[in-house]
Formats: sequence, structure tokens, C-alpha cells
Amino acid sequence: MQKNILFCLLFFSCFAAHTQLAQGPKLVVGIVVDQMRWDYLYRYNRYADNGGFKRMMKNGFSCENTYITYAPTVTAPGHASIYTGTVPAIHGIVGNLWIDRLTNHEIYCTDDKTVKTVGSTTNAGLMSPANMLATSICDELRLATNFKSKVIGISLKDRGSILPAGHSANAAYWYDPAAGNWITSSYYMNQLPKWVEDYNAKKLVNKFYEQGWNTLYPINTYLQSTEDAKPYEARALGANVFPYVLKQYIDKDFGKISTTPHGNTFTADFAKAAITNEKLGEDNITDFLAVSFSSTDYIGHSYGPNSIEEEDNFLRLDKELGEFFDFLDAKIGKGQYVAFLSADHGVLQAPEFLKENKIPSSRFNLQTFSNLNRSLKDQFGKDSLVLDMANYQVVLNKPLIESSRLNIAEIKKVIINQLSVLPGIARVFDLENIMQVPLNSLVREMLVNGYYPNRCGDIQIIFQPQWIEGYSRSGTTHGLWNPYDAHIPLLWYGWGIKPGSSSREVSIVDIAPTLAALLKIQKPSGSVGKVIGEIVP
Repeated sequence: MQKNILFCLLFFSCFAAHTQLAQGPKLVVGIVVDQMRWDYLYRYNRYADNGGFKRMMKNGFSCENTYITYAPTVTAPGHASIYTGTVPAIHGIVGNLWIDRLTNHEIYCTDDKTVKTVGSTTNAGLMSPANMLATSICDELRLATNFKSKVIGISLKDRGSILPAGHSANAAYWYDPAAGNWITSSYYMNQLPKWVEDYNAKKLVNKFYEQGWNTLYPINTYLQSTEDAKPYEARALGANVFPYVLKQYIDKDFGKISTTPHGNTFTADFAKAAITNEKLGEDNITDFLAVSFSSTDYIGHSYGPNSIEEEDNFLRLDKELGEFFDFLDAKIGKGQYVAFLSADHGVLQAPEFLKENKIPSSRFNLQTFSNLNRSLKDQFGKDSLVLDMANYQVVLNKPLIESSRLNIAEIKKVIINQLSVLPGIARVFDLENIMQVPLNSLVREMLVNGYYPNRCGDIQIIFQPQWIEGYSRSGTTHGLWNPYDAHIPLLWYGWGIKPGSSSREVSIVDIAPTLAALLKIQKPSGSVGKVIGEIVP
């Protein structure tokens, strides 16, 4: 009798364990590292085994050839494409900003004037996912579980939390640098949870400023960087040389934390607080936490990939991720959660650094449309025929052109001829003729994938390799089709993931459908990506 009882207990215990595994992971953790090139996984090779990157590479799966398949390669489209499994031509997030062709007004990607800021008195919370046209994988998880799954997005940047979390998220939180608080909008709730209010009351930013920023290791051991204090490094923190003293910003400038590794620590700590207080992963219904680390982008723009600042930043982020996974192991359970890590875009080396090393590179100031407008006025008699230059496109003032009965084809021809002869310009062409322009097929496909008519311009500009947009003589940026902007990491780790790697080329839009297959739920509504077979055989 006792043997039968023991057998039944063992049977039901095994059955329960199998059932739990079959239902899926307790928690999905999506990690986006803003402005992380794929080669950073190998460039900074001091990563400890118990850190984040090496742990994921050793015990998880690495898709070594993951590419962005559209342009422009910037933050908002990157986050949207990872989570919707589709391209800007479908999800509609064509840039961080764009001109709405129906109103001729500039739109920020997450602008929403119908909502209110929750958590501060500024306008930083007038945001929602309303401009994103497709569902995200987080929306699909909510739909699949009849909205029993909890979904939370977290990032210093509003667009880094709002777009991944999708339309039906329980919450998205971002940082208000004017107030020094984590905030949200009335799209999600009318008052911050008490745990967020208590967290904000700690004013942790001031404590980070007390610490300052020095290198994690002796500065002479940073062999993947140039010497400190190069003239083309920005003075984002008042100087461009270690150690950085930050005490002068206490209670005065809460935004400076974003351009230090403390911004990543701040984000990870808030994510842990969200997991604990929102009880994510505490039952058998899969929850989703979407986290984006933004300080890598702020530091990268200011100092460039070859700076000691960026090398130190990634070495510290590795430790931060390792501690985050340790927390998840203890809180959720090892093997009970699945995590992926990718990036929204890469970045070019600072042009001056490249020129120092005999590699052709320079800067082009796209904000020259005032000069272009003067030239057009001389020929056509009307001012402001060019409305803007956004996302490497010339945006024409079509209402003015039509009301003035001007020939738009002639205006386009003048602009194309004028821009084509400028240094650094590889191609300038009418977007209406993109399928007829002699153009590399890969570049053409990326531009087509980035084109949503009511939010895009009229004339496309493509730079020569190693040229960037920008009038500043410091820092660097990203945005076009080139591998330094488009080749991103993709790591998988945890529940259901078998260790390994693949050099097969996959796309940023493959992440969401792969998650859908892993979770046994529907793909996002606009998904054009394919399931990565190495992750879900």
C-alpha cells in the first residue's frame, strides 16, 4: 500500500513538472542594448564566466549573423522591429521623428497629446504606443493568456520601454531627467504604484553622482581603446577624461546619469524592483519584462566605440547583466525563465578616429535645407519648399507646391542635382523611382522596408561608407544600411534553449516570431520574420 502511494506521489510530481515545462517559462526577459554592435561580444574579451555576455554565449545560443533589414537604423524602429517582427514599412515607426504628411507637422515616435504625465509635473509623460500600427509579441502574449500575463517595459528612454511593451501592457516606465523620477503616462494608469513612488523617493541618482565614474580596471590596461581625452570626444560630463567627478550635478542635473554606466545600473535595479513588487514570474502564467539599456547609446554617441569610456561601459554592463541573471536565478528559478539579448542598431567609429588611421571618413550636415530653400526660392519664387530633412530624406512642402502650382518634378530634379555633387554623397534619388534606380539590391530592400508613405520623405540620400550625418565635430552616430550600423548581436539563454551558435544569417524581425513559436502563441499582427530553427527546432 505504501509503495503504491509513493508511486502515485512520484508520478504526479513528474506529471506536474512536465506540465509546468509544457506551459512555458515563468518569465520572458527581453534585453535590448541600445547601440551595441555585434563585434562588441568579442572586442571586449575580459568578460567573466559569471558575467552576462559570456554566460549567455557559453550556456545559451548565439545567432552570430543577425542583421537589421531596413533603414534608417535608429532607436525607435529598432525596438519596434524586434518586438513586432516586422519592418517600418508595416509597423509605421520610420524613425525617432518624422513629418506626418497628412498634417505637415513633426511627430515624435511615441507622442500622444491625449494622455497625461504620471509621476512628474513635466510633459515627459505625454507618450503612448499609439503611433505603432502592429501588435508586439507582448501584446500577443497578453491575448494568448486572456490578459492574465503581466507585461512591463522599462528603459531610460520612453521609446525603449513603450514600443517593446506594446499596446496592451500593464505598464511602461521611463526616466524623466528633469524630475529625476521614473514615470509613466495615463495611457497605462492614473497614479504610480506605491513601490515606484517609494523608489523615486530614494533619489538614487544623487547617490550615483556621489560615486563619480572611474575605470573598472587600471586605465593602462584598456588595450581596445585609444588614449584618454581625444579631441573628438564630446564633453558630455563637463570633461572628456577619467576620472569623472559628478558631485556638482547633485540635485541640479538629473540627466547626466544617462551618459554614465550608472544609468545601466539604475535601469537594472529598477527592473529588479519591478519583478519583485509586481510578482513577475511567480505563477505558471508566463509574464514578460522588456528592458532596454540606454546608457550605451548616450556614451557611444559622445565618445565613440574606440573610447575608454565605451570599453569601460561594456565591461561594467557585463557585470551588471551577470548580477541580473543571478537575481533571476534566485527569484524566478534557474531554467524557469528565458532571456534574449539584442540591439536596436550599431554605430560607426568617430570619423576623426578613422581619419587618424587613414580610413576615409567625414561628417555631412543634413540640416542644410535652409540653404537649399534659398536656392529653390531663386528659381521658383517661393520660400520653404523643403519642409525638413529627416531620416536621410528630403521632405518637400507638398501643400505649398500644389497651392503655388509649381512643377514638383522640376523641384525634385533641382534638389537631386544640387545634392548629388556634394562631398560624401553616394546617391540621391526620387523615392517614387526607387525600383528603377541602379542600386545594390540589399540597399534597395532595406530602403523599401523602411518606407511608409505618410511618414516618409520624397528624396532619399545615401552617404558614402564611413560618412555620418552631423555638424558637431565630436562623437559619432548611426542610421544607414552599412554593417557597422546593421550587424547586431542576438543571444538566447535559459528555458528551452540549447547551447550553441550559428553563422546562418537571420534578421532582426525573426526575433518575435521565434519567441511566438517558443511560447506557442500567435505571431504579431504585422510579422514578416521567420522562426529561427536553431532556437525552436
